[in-house]
Amino acid sequence: MKAAVFHKPGDISYTTVADPRIELATDIILKVTSTAICGSDLHILNGAVPQSSDMVMGHEFMGIVEEVGAEVKNLKKGDRVIVPFPIACGSCFFCNHGASPSCENSNYKHYGPNGDLMDQKGAALFGYTDLYGGYSGGQAEYVRVPYADVSPRIIPDNITDEQALFLTDIFPTGWSGVDWAQLKGGEVVAIFGSGPVGLMAQKAAWLHGASRVIAIDPLDYRLEKAKAINKVDTLNPHKVDVVEAIREMTQGRGADVCIDAVGFEPERSFMDKVKATINFEKGSMKVLE
Repeated sequence: MKAAVFHKPGDISYTTVADPRIELATDIILKVTSTAICGSDLHILNGAVPQSSDMVMGHEFMGIVEEVGAEVKNLKKGDRVIVPFPIACGSCFFCNHGASPSCENSNYKHYGPNGDLMDQKGAALFGYTDLYGGYSGGQAEYVRVPYADVSPRIIPDNITDEQALFLTDIFPTGWSGVDWAQLKGGEVVAIFGSGPVGLMAQKAAWLHGASRVIAIDPLDYRLEKAKAINKVDTLNPHKVDVVEAIREMTQGRGADVCIDAVGFEPERSFMDKVKATINFEKGSMKVLE
């Protein structure tokens, strides 16, 4: 089959690889119908998340069930499903407490609570390096999905791939930031970062009953997109003092909820870069630029 394969930092190619096969009775093989590129993929491409061997990329994908393991009960050949980014066993402590990204079993080689640089990670992730299980991703014609009765969700025929695909990662990420804030309705929500996750968090804030949503980003084109599709107020930190601007917008009170949707590549001053280098922070490949 054809797939997008990471070889080394800066080198991903569209090439032929072996077809996946059922390895455990709880697996399925999925024929991928749609997939997406996530900003997190760039961290692997840039070398910020290390990977020493070839790996099929991609963790935002959906498709048609092509083959079913003998112990799979909830899916059958021909089902059309989305597959979430984390790989969850469905039976460990964290899976049983609604915290599947911390699954104890799917990433058995590198699982642990410490979050060290090269070990002690959370659940396995599709297409996201050996540190997260080494599972091939979905930027391919086919992909093996383990623990298939747990995470995949059947999608109705009246919903298109384009409508459903964001449910694999990007929308739940933005939604979670708002959900964890436990909005009651009527809050002013300030969201820092207006990339894809920020846009989804803005939508989620409205759905949770926010009275006002403020998008903050140093890039005007992102703010223009946010205003156009999400009807939010916008602030550019290069043009205004964001803290003072939010206070002025809220009668001096400030935002009720602030959400960080910036993530891995924050804009840094020279001194921030120096501090990050001294502290050996690996969160940004731009730290030495």
